[in-house]
Amino acid sequence: MTYARRLWPAYETYHAHIYFVPEATDAYRELGLKGGWMGYFASRAAALGAASSGLVTAVFFNFQPAMVARALPDAWALASPDDVLAARLRTADRALRRLLPDHVGSPAEAEAAALAREAAEAAALAGRPLFGALRSLPWPEEPHLGLWHACTLLREHRGDGHVAALTAAGLDGCEAHVTLTAAGNVPRATLQANRKWSDDDWAAAEARLAARGWLDAAGGLTDAGRAGRAEVENRTDDLAEEPWRALGPERTERLLELLTPMARAINDAGGVPVPNPVGVPAP
Repeated sequence: MTYARRLWPAYETYHAHIYFVPEATDAYRELGLKGGWMGYFASRAAALGAASSGLVTAVFFNFQPAMVARALPDAWALASPDDVLAARLRTADRALRRLLPDHVGSPAEAEAAALAREAAEAAALAGRPLFGALRSLPWPEEPHLGLWHACTLLREHRGDGHVAALTAAGLDGCEAHVTLTAAGNVPRATLQANRKWSDDDWAAAEARLAARGWLDAAGGLTDAGRAGRAEVENRTDDLAEEPWRALGPERTERLLELLTPMARAINDAGGVPVPNPVGVPAP
């Protein structure tokens, strides 16, 4: 297994609590944002500036376009991108202090933050729109927030590469979810409800995949579908390997050793549910 695949569950979990914790709901409501999804789209996209729904649909890739359009650009009339980014960082601070009382402020977390930052700063910007936007933000000073920002960068670096791999494989957003569900990775109800693809959208995607030879009559992956999905994941790993090549095997192993117990503590405290619409396995 590549370092890109091995590290992913740990840094994804450290980052992804931001989408599930009650602190986020409270922070975005205080800004005047309406509903959890408006907060999600505005906060994740805010590094791009006052982005349009079309830009965010393209960069995020897997959401039904009308779902994004219900949140953006209306969110920017209620709160500026800078205000949203500040609220997001406050959310991470409050949530991590609650979820990781034994880790925040520890030497291990400071060491992990330094290693993760070095890995994140080693990756090239070209072809990575969300990663590139996030790299333009200042680094938080406190180690637990510096680690969270580094994990966010690594997560979106991998995500930008995953979108490229899915696009190169000829998959659209709904088809990507159908293949993920058919592979048994995430339940359909979890993905469909959180990406707002209608039953008609889903059925049309299944029909396209069946015509391509990726799905059988029962809706499961064929040999060609399994091979195609595996190629997407392998290509994603290949495209996500640059930070770990730069960090080197010994220090990458050390980061994994430091970060895994923190990610597990976040899971144990309910910070990231499993299964989840992000698709990340438990670390």
